[in-house]
Amino acid sequence: MPSLTSHSPGPAADGAGAPAPAPSRPGRDPYFDNAKYLAIVLVAMGHAWEPLPGSGRLVETVYTFVYAFHMPVFILIAGYFSRGFELRPDRVWKLVTSLVVPYVVFEVAYTLFERLTGAPGFPLSPLTPYWLLWFLPALFLWRLTTPFWQTVRWPVAVSLAVAAVGAVTSNIGGDLQLQRVLQFLPFYVLGLCLRPEHFAFVRRRAVRIASVPVCLVALAAAYWAVPRTTTSWFFRRYGAEQLGSPAWTGAPVTLFLFACAVVLSACFLAWVPGRKLWMTALGAGTLYGYLLHGFVIKGAVRLDLFEADVLSTPLGRLLVSAAAAAMVTALCSTPVRRVFRYVVEPRLDWARRPATAP
Repeated sequence: MPSLTSHSPGPAADGAGAPAPAPSRPGRDPYFDNAKYLAIVLVAMGHAWEPLPGSGRLVETVYTFVYAFHMPVFILIAGYFSRGFELRPDRVWKLVTSLVVPYVVFEVAYTLFERLTGAPGFPLSPLTPYWLLWFLPALFLWRLTTPFWQTVRWPVAVSLAVAAVGAVTSNIGGDLQLQRVLQFLPFYVLGLCLRPEHFAFVRRRAVRIASVPVCLVALAAAYWAVPRTTTSWFFRRYGAEQLGSPAWTGAPVTLFLFACAVVLSACFLAWVPGRKLWMTALGAGTLYGYLLHGFVIKGAVRLDLFEADVLSTPLGRLLVSAAAAAMVTALCSTPVRRVFRYVVEPRLDWARRPATAP
């Protein structure tokens, strides 16, 4: 994700008429880099749990618990970093090069990967994002609407109404996975509305202590819900009727899941370290880990690695979790970023028309 941009006021004149020195630009806040790294680890672990055969109720409980907030907190942070976005030509150009171009590149790459690993007829369909690639066009569309959400009076309430409509309606279609775009929208809008003091509040010691019983209750609720409902609700990819429920249930479920995700995201953020650690530098490369870890997991599925007998045991599931964490950590590292920088963060200045002088 792009780094947070600080807008400082212009230099003021001192008593002698000379301009005062502008304040120095602050560096990256290690807290947010740590949060992004820990969030991408949860994303990779969740994707690694999906192919486990006969995962059992305990794994399903942890899976449900993690999926209740891991993408919402990722999107919330993305919204927070988008507060300064404006529809200027330079910002739109950067948006295209940082999201649209990588999306096209990886859509082609994953299509070729599927064709070469056992699915020769796998279609190339840019309007139907491959598995995890839905996040790039979603973030592109959310960012384009940023000025609207910064203008409307009740942005979070309006975005929740939009998400509820998405959950009630089942005929939106699969183009760009608009169901997810609509249903995850409130978390992006909430991120736009947050300020540094909100993050300072959740990092207080009292909130950190209170988050422990809250998470225990959430785990107990997930354990109860596993045999009674489907985790597909957390994907935000379907309408209520597609999940076997009456259409009207989409609205209250949307509000309920939003509330749960916000509470659990606050619990997660309360325990994120605020100082610079070994993971801090990795937080700047989370987009690399997100885009690349799909090749590793899908490759392991193609090689039947998830069918190993040991993975059916509790120890095997722990090994899968640890391997997923180590794998995405490596993909966020500086050497990997150096190799794939040209496709994940391409610089296409040669294709941009020179700015005309005023």
